[in-house]
Amino acid sequence: MRAAVKFALAALSQGLPVNVQCELFGSLALTGKGHGTDVAVILGLSGWLPEEVDPAEVQGFLAAVRSSGTLKLGGRHPLAFIESKHLHFRMGEFLPGHANALRLTARYADGSAFPQTCFSIGGGAIVLEGQTPATASSVEVPLPFHSAAELLECGRRTGLKIGEIVLLNEDARRPREATNAFLDRVRQAMLDCIERGSRAEGELPGGLAVRRRANSLHQRLLARGSHSDPSHVFDWVSLYALCVNEENAAGGRVVTAPTNGAAGVIPAILKYYETFVPGATARGSRCLLATAAAVGFLYKTRASISAAEMGCQGEIGVACSMAAAGLAAVLGGDNRQIENAAEIGMEHNLGLTCDPVGGLVQIPCIERNTMGAVKAINAAHLALHGDGSHIVSLDAVIETMRQTGRDMQSKYKETSLGGLAVNAVEC
Repeated sequence: MRAAVKFALAALSQGLPVNVQCELFGSLALTGKGHGTDVAVILGLSGWLPEEVDPAEVQGFLAAVRSSGTLKLGGRHPLAFIESKHLHFRMGEFLPGHANALRLTARYADGSAFPQTCFSIGGGAIVLEGQTPATASSVEVPLPFHSAAELLECGRRTGLKIGEIVLLNEDARRPREATNAFLDRVRQAMLDCIERGSRAEGELPGGLAVRRRANSLHQRLLARGSHSDPSHVFDWVSLYALCVNEENAAGGRVVTAPTNGAAGVIPAILKYYETFVPGATARGSRCLLATAAAVGFLYKTRASISAAEMGCQGEIGVACSMAAAGLAAVLGGDNRQIENAAEIGMEHNLGLTCDPVGGLVQIPCIERNTMGAVKAINAAHLALHGDGSHIVSLDAVIETMRQTGRDMQSKYKETSLGGLAVNAVEC
């Protein structure tokens, strides 16, 4: 969606196109229908951004585009647009830049063309062909770090916790109040998604006839009442993750943290913290998110958070690692224990494949978020029971994930050509 918006504005700056073409390659083609990539392109070409879209209006808008055979490029310039003619899934074709590739081309009345090839590199980030992914802002920060070792050294030198280091660096970019307001908006979006998911019923789109389970599970947990059995807490945590990823599968608004397919893990841990940890505060929630962000930054810059490159270890594994670090921080862990929690969270997700049945972010993706969330709690508590010393460092496990992803066959990396995607019977 973001790539299509960027293209639409650039194409209009060149003149008024007479038509546009979109070609999807690699994973965007092979799992594009199931992931809603075609929908995202149409919305983006029409000028819609993810944070501005009302999910309730999407189906009506799409129906209007499809019935009229037209869309307004950038929200203002009417164009003929028929999906069978103007949007193409190049199945089995990969571009060299990245497994998630789309090529958009505008043509003008004088015969000229404006092509733009984009790569979706994970977590909502877009890179144009020929560009290098940005790894850092041009703003100088007081405590730069590019590895977990450097992050721990920053903490040793300053006495600051990891979340505090992140916030201090953000102070170089904007006032602290603005950063806090952003974190509060992220928190609220996560909690709102859990709330919406807990109320929704029915069948998820896509043809697999997967029924939404969060609402009925929520009702059963409410009826049960007491949390005297410790395992009941994990039922609630699983519910929170289910809520988010059923919303994602239905095309609802989620927070891409670290990715949409793994969007339920961090909200589930955030909700767990605010519901079940005595003394939870708004400041603690910001600390959890800031600490998780530091870990996510390391994965994104030292490896990848794209399932098309890493398999699901780069999505659920990273989400679990981020969430474990954030939880360990708000439970009182020191920096070494936080880093250990992040390492444990990934170490036991290494090699996790991405093999969505039918190309849909439903099986095994929805349940996999529940597993990632519960595993994050386990990782945090295991780390807190230690003194922070451990054999495998977070940097080592990130590099291991990168190498594992590089060696993994492409059929296990968001192509729906292997694993459950070919062995599960589709009904």
